[in-house]
Amino acid sequence: MSQFADSLHEVFAALGPVQLRRMFGGHGVFHDGLMCAIVIRDTLYLKCDAQTQPHFEALGLAPFTYERQGRQMPMSYWQAPETVFEDRAEAALWSRRSFEAALRVANGKLARAQAARKTAPRKKASGKAASRKKPAA
Repeated sequence: MSQFADSLHEVFAALGPVQLRRMFGGHGVFHDGLMCAIVIRDTLYLKCDAQTQPHFEALGLAPFTYERQGRQMPMSYWQAPETVFEDRAEAALWSRRSFEAALRVANGKLARAQAARKTAPRKKASGKAASRKKPAA
């Protein structure tokens, strides 16, 4: 792990413990089981959603992108402002924003999965369970 990645525990100190896992050729930063940031080539990118995107845009920050079939593909992780490395209050603010974005995304996925289960057609009983039904009188 890079020295940069090792130093991220300080940036996320206000959230509590974070775990770093190797992925995407870099590291994912996890808190309470949710990935709230990524580190690629010693650059920190924070989780972003529609609610937090204006904060990143106001500072002229950009999303992490990768190339796929000749096209640039942006991800929902945006470059962290330099202030997160210099100011504990800024680090707390931005790390909290990134974790809250990760929570909103996770809750949205859970809600969509629950809605899909409610609208999915029920399977007909088959096999032994179906043969145990009593004939109509």
